[in-house]
Amino acid sequence: MKHITLLSFAAALWLAPLPIAQHQLIQAYIQTPPNGQTRNEVTPVSKTFLVDSHPRTALVYPNSAPAPKTGAPLLLVFHGHGGRVEGTARRFNLQQLWPEAVVVYLQGLPGVVGITDAEGKLPGWQKNSGELGDRDVKFVDAALEQIQKQYQTDPNRVYALGHSNGARFVNVLWKMRGEKFAAFCSSSGQGGLMLRGATPKPIFIIAGEKDQLVPYQGQVMSVELTRRLLETDSSKAKTEGYTRTEPGINGTELVTYLHPGGHEFPPAALPLAVKFFQRHTKR
Repeated sequence: MKHITLLSFAAALWLAPLPIAQHQLIQAYIQTPPNGQTRNEVTPVSKTFLVDSHPRTALVYPNSAPAPKTGAPLLLVFHGHGGRVEGTARRFNLQQLWPEAVVVYLQGLPGVVGITDAEGKLPGWQKNSGELGDRDVKFVDAALEQIQKQYQTDPNRVYALGHSNGARFVNVLWKMRGEKFAAFCSSSGQGGLMLRGATPKPIFIIAGEKDQLVPYQGQVMSVELTRRLLETDSSKAKTEGYTRTEPGINGTELVTYLHPGGHEFPPAALPLAVKFFQRHTKR
């Protein structure tokens, strides 16, 4: 397959039948870099951060492509309940989809009750402001401070992406630390009423119609609340495939990817999320 730029790759996805051809396009993009370049294999760096005297860990992928003079974009990634950073990095592979960015996969801790984990024995993230002493918000504070010191990153291009419980936590960050981020992406776990009064920010929301863990209708209601928060102009909305883009106030936008699948993070949405991040800088 000939080399495909990120822009043309995203367009090609709309023409591919689901789901096999889209999966093949994604693999082709990851394996075959644009413009005849060699795609670099990035060796991740394991980092430990002390938060209230407790060790917290993350897997850091430095940017493998040259960054702008302003610094590399910084993308924080949050796994779902029970997840591990190593598996999330393999599945999402955002370090290859966005080689100019520093990509950090943060590891959750036990202690949060999950839909399928009533005793909270598996790693996860706080679901609301003030929960668990804001242990995970403090983790992000510490990680941002140290990573931005160690790597040449752009403070105006910091992003957060999460799935399921990790997506819910992304919305906690939006509510509590919105001023530190340029844009967010949440899949299968939305903010809902928690976002009332939050600073308007660009958001890419992913939800599956057949989600058996997080009810789809509840996620759609959360989309409507976000639409009101961003004061989007539906008359200027654009739809391509499963994606709908609505411009909002102050340069924000609401992008929704409402697909016929379940609770999974659809692979076809990953390069679209990267493209979404790339067009937003903190205002």
